[in-house]
Amino acid sequence: MPETIGEPTVFVVDDEELMRNALRRLLRNAGFDVEAHASGAEFLKAFDPRRTGCLLLDIAMPEMSGLELQATLAQRGIGLPIVFLTGSSQISTAVAAMKAGALDFIEKPFANDLLVARIRHVLQLRADRGRAHADSRAIRQRAARLTPREREVMQLVAAGNTSKMTGRLLGTSHRTVEIHRARIMEKMQAASLADLVRMAMAAEWNERGP
Repeated sequence: MPETIGEPTVFVVDDEELMRNALRRLLRNAGFDVEAHASGAEFLKAFDPRRTGCLLLDIAMPEMSGLELQATLAQRGIGLPIVFLTGSSQISTAVAAMKAGALDFIEKPFANDLLVARIRHVLQLRADRGRAHADSRAIRQRAARLTPREREVMQLVAAGNTSKMTGRLLGTSHRTVEIHRARIMEKMQAASLADLVRMAMAAEWNERGP
């Protein structure tokens, strides 16, 4: 592994100046080292692969999208953990990003304390990779407590389907799906949709089924 340099940094890439400045201010006030860029190209030009931290990346940007930047980093062998910022209409895209290796996504608008907590969590996961096997085992144990219908709902929701789309696919109502989803979140101990997606991937449901 190459030698790392500098302190772990949160690299913010967002084309909207107001959002970029707000994120930089929020994260600095929370005690993070922060570096902000207006585009993927700008980030790539400035980034030294020996640096550590995480990338807070807007999923929808002109010229180079968040997914395109993710793919470029993967091609260059840069394993910087990525947290995507996404709108509610881009959940299926965010799920695809997680399947491609992103660690988390956060829906806009978001609560500031939630964003800070998720960034801390991602940085801690990076520093403590040894927990991955134990976490995966715990997730499978929780999944075993789901009913067959709850497993179906989890598969579809974790694949990026909305509750309405899931209801149509299963021949049930949007309201019923919402009830199942709430129970699934509780049983799986998932704090967010991104957590649920990550758990479904760990349980190996998204591609092969339960």
